[in-house]
Amino acid sequence: MAEKIISPMPEKPGLTQKVKGIDELGCQLETSVVVERPLTLFLNDQEIVTMMTVGDYPEYLAVGYLTNQNMLFPDDEIVSVEYDEELELVVVRTLRKTDYELKLRKKTLTSGCAQGTMFGDLMETIEGVELNVAARLKTSWLYQLTKNINTTPSLYLAAGAIHGCVLCEKDSPLIYMEDVGRHNAVDKIAGFIRLNRIKTDNKMLYTTGRLTSEMVIKTVNMKIPILVSRSGFTAWGVELAQETGLTLIGRARGRRFVALSGEERIIFDASIN
Repeated sequence: MAEKIISPMPEKPGLTQKVKGIDELGCQLETSVVVERPLTLFLNDQEIVTMMTVGDYPEYLAVGYLTNQNMLFPDDEIVSVEYDEELELVVVRTLRKTDYELKLRKKTLTSGCAQGTMFGDLMETIEGVELNVAARLKTSWLYQLTKNINTTPSLYLAAGAIHGCVLCEKDSPLIYMEDVGRHNAVDKIAGFIRLNRIKTDNKMLYTTGRLTSEMVIKTVNMKIPILVSRSGFTAWGVELAQETGLTLIGRARGRRFVALSGEERIIFDASIN
């Protein structure tokens, strides 16, 4: 069984706070809610974006965001990633001089919740990417994996109003990230993969959110061959998955799922009973 690298930290101070209210019977209660805060991202001396986030793993979020926006190239050398908690900003510094003034003017608003903006041409990051055709997903792995994820202590279980993305190997969660937007959660995973040089061609990405074009593009950009969600699909997400050879599985709940692309990677080794 693969070793789990990162799990959510619902007990970490500052990620949730207690709020008083009443329930449907008018009874007083105290409940936990997720705290969101701004994080401003700089690439070298240029301000790129301010995003709303829960505030954990800002360095991974910054590097993953820049990678998925094609502002950090695969061969770019990252000199440092500096986070200032008081100023709520993170600065990524590279050897290559960067200037994205023109690219920042051209942006496309995607379907991601909160800060779901991808700059420039959505397709440029995945052109020519070849996914591992030999990767396989056993249905027994999928059923055990969803159980493992759903029972892992998380901000979602503690407070709700959160999305999760999980990098998985076989039936084991490896990197489990959460945030107020699924795009932030997957960017954290992308940042961790880049900074730790994680091999991805035999991995799977699980998300709690919809299987949109944005999620497909980011998954392909990370060279992960299989994408799974407990939620549904968008038409463009399906089309892009089919064009890039990504295995796309949605509505994965219990022992049920629907695959709309890359079905040849699935091994049906478990009954649905």
